[in-house]
Amino acid sequence: MDDKQVTSTEEESIEPELEVHRENNPEDENNLHVLFDVEHVNLHYGSKQALKDINLKVYEHRIHALIGPSGCGKSTFLRCLNRMNDLIDGCKVEGKILYHGEDINMVNPILLRTKVGMVFQQPNPFPMSIYDNICYGPRCQGVRNKSQLNELVERSLKEAALWEEVKDRLKTNGMALSGGQQQRLCIARALAMSPEVLLMDEPTSALDPISTKKIEELAIQLKEKYTIVIVTHNLQQASRIADYTSFFLLGDLVETKKTEELFSNPSDPRTERYITGRFG
Repeated sequence: MDDKQVTSTEEESIEPELEVHRENNPEDENNLHVLFDVEHVNLHYGSKQALKDINLKVYEHRIHALIGPSGCGKSTFLRCLNRMNDLIDGCKVEGKILYHGEDINMVNPILLRTKVGMVFQQPNPFPMSIYDNICYGPRCQGVRNKSQLNELVERSLKEAALWEEVKDRLKTNGMALSGGQQQRLCIARALAMSPEVLLMDEPTSALDPISTKKIEELAIQLKEKYTIVIVTHNLQQASRIADYTSFFLLGDLVETKKTEELFSNPSDPRTERYITGRFG
């Protein structure tokens, strides 16, 4: 199957195959490590306010989904977590974001983005070999030892569930891979930097259902070692893989709950209207 978006009818016909079994054991948040503690964050692009008094906790080794209609602030919030909004002219962020209890504004942004990696909506492999895609970041940090790089490439591709598919063609240009493979290559490239967190901005929106299933299964495996924050428009995807889900609307964080509870018993009527398809 080509890696392309399919119609909603095609998605519905394949949907049962996309079921991912996620553990939903009761847990006490007090026993979980708070990786990000977001306190009263407001964000403006010039005179336009995009985020309004956001308060949120992200727990370690969990998948946290951000849902809501287009333009509601999900991706903008995601970029706050590794200070990518710093690169946008006229962007002003107020409030506090703590990472392991430390204000991220006190952390070197390059170091922060090493620890908090990002995977974008469209696969964006570099126009170089699969091997060099993985080695690019480590080489920039001074890693030159060939055996160390070889081990890093193999480990990263295995963690991204891509090794078996590409191990015999590591010199192939990464852009020659299928769309789903390209996205997993981008995940492997991020993992090569030994991050603690993966931010994923709609990582499956451009992929077919089979590739989507692989990425979802991969995310569930990766949370054993990493923390994942994912923006998704696919409510079924959030319900399948996320431990916690936050609903954004017009720059407001309406509510955050454990995923099963948010979808079965939302506290805010706006959340109920969104997840039942009455708007958005």
